[in-house]
Amino acid sequence: MNYRIAIIDDDPVSRETLSALALNWSDARGHITNLSKYTSAESFLFTYSAEKTFDILLLDVEMDGMNGVELAKRLRSENKIIQIIFITAYSDYISEGYEVAALHYLLKPVNESKLFQVLDRAAERVLRDYRSLAVGTSEGTIFVPLYEVKYLEVIKNYVTVHAEKDYIVRKPLGEFSDALDRRFLRVGRSYIVNLLYVKRVSKNEIELHDGEIIPIPRSAYESVNRAIIDMR
Repeated sequence: MNYRIAIIDDDPVSRETLSALALNWSDARGHITNLSKYTSAESFLFTYSAEKTFDILLLDVEMDGMNGVELAKRLRSENKIIQIIFITAYSDYISEGYEVAALHYLLKPVNESKLFQVLDRAAERVLRDYRSLAVGTSEGTIFVPLYEVKYLEVIKNYVTVHAEKDYIVRKPLGEFSDALDRRFLRVGRSYIVNLLYVKRVSKNEIELHDGEIIPIPRSAYESVNRAIIDMR
């Protein structure tokens, strides 16, 4: 598999160390990696504005000018699938990582084994996010990225795919299962939910991050919680 990785760190020693470790990981896993190095968030953005093809960022948090958290927030406003791994000498910023869906924090000096584990997870998510759901509409087949699908809902003979737009399809809910992955869980007879969008689970409902509420049977409470834990 080919990956494009960017290392953004204003410390030259850290930048070169991360570069060597990332290439070691690529060689060990048999990947082809295009690796780029940047001394600042601003220099990365100059490239990114013309080439939005990066898969994974190894991003230093503490930098002069725009710091890593500010850069991540800017990227996340338009790019939901780029994998962000924060590199930092401190743990103070960890809570901010949740705002930008950072994959992980690694503390300096970075341990090779730990970095390999995190890059493995990042690569798995990159592959996952390239997958899509084929939805037949009156205008033809629409390919909806799986990461955009929040949940599927059946009403009578129709299924609504709730994503950035809603798509209504005359098709049994069960026929979607083969096209979905472990992020998705069938909840009762009427819903399949993308667990990455779940904010809260109670005895009779699921709340998504955007505030939408999905009713669930009381018997599903434990299985939903267990699936979320197993997935993460």
